[in-house]
Amino acid sequence: MSREKIITDWFTLYSDDIYQFFIYRTGVTEAEDLVQEVYIRAIKGYNSYLGEASPKTWLLTIARNVATDEYRKQKRRKLLLLIKSKEESESTRTDTPELSFVMGEENQLLYEAIHSLKPTFRDVLILRGIKELSVPETSSILGWTENKVRSTFHRAKKALHEKLGGYDYE
Repeated sequence: MSREKIITDWFTLYSDDIYQFFIYRTGVTEAEDLVQEVYIRAIKGYNSYLGEASPKTWLLTIARNVATDEYRKQKRRKLLLLIKSKEESESTRTDTPELSFVMGEENQLLYEAIHSLKPTFRDVLILRGIKELSVPETSSILGWTENKVRSTFHRAKKALHEKLGGYDYE
């Protein structure tokens, strides 16, 4: 089976999970473009896939790297706008009516609370709490020890709980 066929099969299986990861992680409306970027990188880097982790874990690792790259690009764009205009630029996070409709009011509150947390908390909450990955899978994706995943997940849930005003979404 060719690598393109394998990646196409993985796209069918995991693209929705990766899309949701980007919505929660980056808050950008270009999530579909970022999903495509993941699969482009997967095709290019297929020879480096050793099969030690599941394809989903490998793809989410790539997605995390793409999200980090996107965050850096947004930071650079924002800095350039500040330099050019010497005025405050708009927030790089844009919510569209489509996004609000899809997520619903309750999910929108949860989304906003998660998005307001620091990136490490966001990553572990998305992977463990939303995507329901195991501790070893999350550890592999984030490049952390399993103990760090457990403790950071605990702290992230506590921070999220505080952001939501004590309301528990679990």
